[in-house]
Amino acid sequence: MMRRLLPDTVEVTEVRGELTAPPLFAEEEAVVARAVDKRRREFATGRRCARLSLAALGLPAQPLLPGPQGEPGWPAGVVGAMSHCEGYRVAAVARATDLAALGVDAETAARLPDGVLEAVSLPEERDDLARHGRTAPEVPWDRLLFSAKESVYKVWFPLARRPLGFEEARLRFTRERDVAGAACGTFQVGLLVPVPPEFSGPVGGAGLTGRWLVDEGLVLTALAPAARRSGDGPRPVEPTGRAAVRHPG
Repeated sequence: MMRRLLPDTVEVTEVRGELTAPPLFAEEEAVVARAVDKRRREFATGRRCARLSLAALGLPAQPLLPGPQGEPGWPAGVVGAMSHCEGYRVAAVARATDLAALGVDAETAARLPDGVLEAVSLPEERDDLARHGRTAPEVPWDRLLFSAKESVYKVWFPLARRPLGFEEARLRFTRERDVAGAACGTFQVGLLVPVPPEFSGPVGGAGLTGRWLVDEGLVLTALAPAARRSGDGPRPVEPTGRAAVRHPG
């Protein structure tokens, strides 16, 4: 399913349930040595999916250790992302010469718990979701917004190397139907904070565009900005005009 949201340059492995082999590397086992069984299984299946995707790029199996913010440590020259939700795991990778970064997220297609939407959204985003909800009530718009912001963060952090708060990106959604009748569309991302050169150089422009899909009980989002080609030159990304409170750290 995630394959439907990503360009052909991305290798995707997704499974329903768990993968039981091959075993984790010793360094990875140490990361989850004290984790509960559910967390161990999620971690192991995610790493196994990632190695299958990396193999499709022609890369050998190797440990994929988490970084300081829990982000996967990908091999040099590779961008990637992983996600999981109840009964579903996905890992996607691409060469850094093709994509500047990669963000994917999977969620169960259910409404967010009470109070969560207010914590992860801007007032104008909630207004937009309410309008969409009147014409497409079958889509869990609040969960979709949460998922899309997770994908945005997974693109932002490896390039900017600093946190991005939920209130620091403004999302707008379009909606359509695919050939199978599933709800899908795009989301436009406006960044509301000054953007460091490490981010604006590879990505460029004043915003990003992602894709989303709701099907088979899942909400899926993906963001895959193309890498800048040699000689393109950076274009600064400007804030879109809304003041934002930055998170500490």
